[in-house]
Amino acid sequence: MSIRAFLNSVKEGFVGIIRHPLVTIASISTILLMLIVMSAFFIFATNARTMMRKLGQRPPIEVYMTVSCTQEQLDTISAALASDERILSWEMKSPEQNYNSFKENLGDRASLLDEIDYNKIIPYTYSILLNNPGDADDVVNEIGLYEGISKIEQESNVMKFLTKATRIVNIATIVSFVVLFIISLFIISNMVRISVYSRASEIEIMKFVGATNGYIRMPYITEGAIVGLLSALIAWGITVFAYDALYNKLMGNTDPSSFYALLSTGSLMWTLLVMVIIFGVIIGAVGSGISVRKYVKV
Repeated sequence: MSIRAFLNSVKEGFVGIIRHPLVTIASISTILLMLIVMSAFFIFATNARTMMRKLGQRPPIEVYMTVSCTQEQLDTISAALASDERILSWEMKSPEQNYNSFKENLGDRASLLDEIDYNKIIPYTYSILLNNPGDADDVVNEIGLYEGISKIEQESNVMKFLTKATRIVNIATIVSFVVLFIISLFIISNMVRISVYSRASEIEIMKFVGATNGYIRMPYITEGAIVGLLSALIAWGITVFAYDALYNKLMGNTDPSSFYALLSTGSLMWTLLVMVIIFGVIIGAVGSGISVRKYVKV
């Protein structure tokens, strides 16, 4: 198709939107509602995955060294942890640091530990945070091979739950998007069918003078894409405004680094914009194309 024909199709698409305002409003409303539902689920799923990732990093893997471990053994384990990309961060605590922590936890009874020689009974420890809780078992098994380790503790049940929950959220997100996409295509194609029927005589004339199938379809596809784009921008504005109001209300006194803190509006809005535009344009264009191909029978 030539550039001139394409530009003419775009022009006819805008004309079609103006020519049938009721169909346009109905189509925009349909796609708008679907995109708002998609946006809400996207925001929920993104926040859920983020919270689960933070929660998965909260229960660390605790490595307890033997009291008699050597500096060489400590250096070996430290080097291994530093080079492991699965590990988000790690911290080694000396017997003295652990001793002071114990005393702080005892509060007023801290004096009970004053006479203890912590170097003889308190070991070095490592606290390990993972990027992905699903890697916990593999990391523990590998660390356990090093010498000088007394025991390793991890919240395995929590890790397994978080891994399973993350997988469920991801699957639910994909399924919901596919279902909503199919429903939107079905509804918008039926909306466009009304517009196609109203221009049946015009289409017959175009076919009679030799217009190609692509030339006849393109204005409808363009019209659907424009409707989808308008719906996407409106849905994005409504969703961002509503989420920002909710965020400000719920997170006013919450530390953003807290594991239950919601993602900020700024961190979601541009990804959300790209998503709704892509879905809106595809739903409008494909829905219109299906309707034209099925009912115009060019």
